Amino acid sequence: MLEVLLQPWPAFFGLVIFLFAIDLLFGSRGNDLRTAALWSAIWVGAGLIFGFWIWATQGGDVATAYYTAYVLEKSLSIDNVFVFVLIFSELRIPADQQHRVLLMGIIGALAMRAAMIWLGVYLLARFHWVIYPFAALLLIAALRLLFGESAERRIVKDSCAACSTWVAWFIPVTPMGEGQRFLLRESGKLVATPMLVALILIETTDLIFALDSIPAVLAISRDPYVVYTSNIFAMLGLRALYFVLANVVQRFHYLRAGLAVILCFVAAKMLSTEAIDIPIGLSLIVIVGIVLIAVAASLLFPKPERVQARS
Repeated sequence: MLEVLLQPWPAFFGLVIFLFAIDLLFGSRGNDLRTAALWSAIWVGAGLIFGFWIWATQGGDVATAYYTAYVLEKSLSIDNVFVFVLIFSELRIPADQQHRVLLMGIIGALAMRAAMIWLGVYLLARFHWVIYPFAALLLIAALRLLFGESAERRIVKDSCAACSTWVAWFIPVTPMGEGQRFLLRESGKLVATPMLVALILIETTDLIFALDSIPAVLAISRDPYVVYTSNIFAMLGLRALYFVLANVVQRFHYLRAGLAVILCFVAAKMLSTEAIDIPIGLSLIVIVGIVLIAVAASLLFPKPERVQARS
């Protein structure tokens, strides 16, 4: 029985279920910076420790691929935080009600990404030409990071303003919420609250981000175990990471440019696989180095505050 539980997939799912249960019991009790930082550290620690377990059971090469994929996915997940901040601010959802939306969004993302990862691995294993559209997706994502911030803001604002139209195709929407409920009953009719609207927007944006991140991690490794475990550990810590970065994420204004450079590097790695074999260890150094440079540049050269026009 113990040997079965220590097999790669059972061990992974067992650890995730255990940590997720603890997070459900204790992780949602506060949204202050200290609590969020503690849980973010716990999830990062779990991801790093799991990499050590892979090293011990499957060897250094597989573990290095896992760490590279994990750092890549964790870095790209910060882009999610930018959009989540916009969604919650536009819908005016209080911080103490955001936990449930993020939790449900992550649960939906786990299932969706599992299907997309297995599909990506299947396609790459059978059709070599798939690397070209995948690389194109990465380059498009890099352009979005460099030049699409204002467009993202406009799309989120338009989506939030239009909630009573496109969401109402399926269910009426009320602008008034009631605690953490997703649905209410008004005049005998079932209506959606801003909480449900936020959940729909988060799931939609995660689908878009998955089109960026999954091809990127498939350029690092095509082992389903490495791809999925790194993706999931990066996603599971996203809720705590959001509350850590929500108030400071705008300060790291060079981070999006850094992520764009990473995506270009990963696209080049995917396209040059047959001509140049870039070692996984070197990829890890490059990705970590770019993130550190972007963060350091943001701190050393802060974005100037907007000067209000004088009357």
